[in-house]
Amino acid sequence: MSSPGVLPMYGRPTHGAPLSLLSRRSFRPREKYLIVLVLATFALVCFGAFFFLPEFRSSGSAVNESVYRVYRRMQKAGPELLIPAPPLHNEVAPPPDLVRHNDHRGPHHDPHLLGDRDRLRAKIDEEHAVRNEGLERPQLDPRRPSPPSADVSSGPVGAEPPLAPPDGAQLPDAPLTVPPAPSDRYPDVNRGEDRDPQARLRRDKVKQMMKHAWDNYKLYAWGKNELKPISKRGHTASIFGSSNLGATILDGLDTLYIMGLDKEFKEGRDWISENLNLDNIVSDLSVFETTIRFVGGMLTCYALTGDTMFRDKARHVADKLLPAFQTPTGIPHSLINPSTGISKNYGWASGGSSILSEIGTLHLEFSYLSDITGNPIYRQKVEKVRSILRDMDKPRGLYPNYINPKTGKWGQHHMSLGGLGDSFYEYLLKAWLQDQSDREARDMFDDAMKPILENMIRVSPSGLTYVADLKYDRILEDKMDHLSCFSGGMFALGAKTLKNGFSEKYMDLAQGLTNTCHESYDRSATKLGPEAFRFSEAVEAKALKSNEKYYILRPETIESYFILWRLTKDPKYREWGWEAVQAIEKHCRVDGGYTGIRNVYLEESPKDDVQQSYFLAETLKYLYLLYSDDSLISLNEWVFNTEAHPLPIKGSNPFYREAL
Repeated sequence: MSSPGVLPMYGRPTHGAPLSLLSRRSFRPREKYLIVLVLATFALVCFGAFFFLPEFRSSGSAVNESVYRVYRRMQKAGPELLIPAPPLHNEVAPPPDLVRHNDHRGPHHDPHLLGDRDRLRAKIDEEHAVRNEGLERPQLDPRRPSPPSADVSSGPVGAEPPLAPPDGAQLPDAPLTVPPAPSDRYPDVNRGEDRDPQARLRRDKVKQMMKHAWDNYKLYAWGKNELKPISKRGHTASIFGSSNLGATILDGLDTLYIMGLDKEFKEGRDWISENLNLDNIVSDLSVFETTIRFVGGMLTCYALTGDTMFRDKARHVADKLLPAFQTPTGIPHSLINPSTGISKNYGWASGGSSILSEIGTLHLEFSYLSDITGNPIYRQKVEKVRSILRDMDKPRGLYPNYINPKTGKWGQHHMSLGGLGDSFYEYLLKAWLQDQSDREARDMFDDAMKPILENMIRVSPSGLTYVADLKYDRILEDKMDHLSCFSGGMFALGAKTLKNGFSEKYMDLAQGLTNTCHESYDRSATKLGPEAFRFSEAVEAKALKSNEKYYILRPETIESYFILWRLTKDPKYREWGWEAVQAIEKHCRVDGGYTGIRNVYLEESPKDDVQQSYFLAETLKYLYLLYSDDSLISLNEWVFNTEAHPLPIKGSNPFYREAL
């Protein structure tokens, strides 16, 4: 009687032990061949998966990379390639007005009208056209050599040479932009060294710091927003939520370019090209932070390189932010969900108000984006915001930090040149610097500074100049934020560029405020400045509360050092910058990057384990330029957005690249 097993047994146990499954007496020959065939097929599938599936493309093999590129192009070709559509009877060519277009690259052929081979070729060529949209490189002065990263014939950094177009096809049209004129002051990253050998050594040190920060981000948090350098992993509890948007890549990329870190720049450029897409991001993003870091960073890279990928990605991000402006007044909300387009304000912001510094710090990026894309919508949105602010009644001539986007009325009357107010005033001046036909911005800046000078600028008993906060129109809080330390550079730029009756007063104020910010650094045990510092009979330029004593790698004081050095050539600003370099190296550098500290008054301060993206975008960039020659990112040709991304000045910089 046979046993009820799954497979029949044709032998008996020997001395109580079962026979081998593949022994001669276990199966018939036909069944053994079938099992061997199944095992061989399984092994072949595993072998093929290991070498050919895209998940294994990072194995380092050049062959694997080539196979992956073919796989990706086949994937792009779509189902019509793998399963060709049946031919249509009596098919005729579509009329010209129905031929599909894709941006500026011209009409595409209908793939159903092509044979299999031509269809594959057309799809591969289309993919190359997308990846290799031309760099709009400047026609450099023939008297000087081109920098390696600006070779006119090289195409995008690291891109493959495009395939030749199929017979009868036309090359893609280049984007319409104003051809850049020759310039001896093109930001050639192989130049810009200062004549002073000490400055060159210090600049090299800052470059090494950038390498340390970037390499560890790449090693432990690539594609994440920021790095936790002690934990050596990505930082998710940031202002960008848990989505992997590569904030450090977007923020730090132009710093890499300016420093001449070509390989690192290419790595970041390729990540943005392949991964940056906000279509499916469901977490709320800050309209302000996304504009100054993401849009601003890519606009700078576009101006520097002419790579149209940066322009198009900047436009993609800005388009996702536009629904935030759909309010009864046109004042944008602070937060937006890119996937749904739903926007809102912070619950803590004075009854759901929008914030002055956020709604007023979009003008540089959105105006420039309109000019390089030819789409006026971006400029129209920010000009609407400015016109509302211009026409509102202002208590004592001052701008409160909160405004209701539904009613267009001020919220709580709290005025500050620090957090919540700061960059609104900065952008009034810089909008005029960016485009000096913008007289409204210049007039609004001077009109805004008069009441600030009268009501909020104070001098301590020992002679330190500071800018206080004003609450409820009458209560002065003798506290200055680290964020306010940008104002030294702002007033210096105003003094040197406006040339009016306030110029001398602006410069005195710029130097006084910057000196006070340096004192806040110098009076701490770590020689790093606190988040906020106070003034009284008992204490000056020191933090008193525990939540004011931390230093989170902020750039504002160093920003003022850089601008005042460029405008005055007083060597103390370079010395103060070097003090900051040494302090950051001593107290903030760890094996995995750079971290903030929780108490600047303790030599062995606890660390916060966050490498902020703006440390790469701002702090290290300003330090590098502090020790560079003035020709590198000249203040006559570039204006820095509030995240230190330099944007070209219209009419002065041949790399403005305005669309025709």
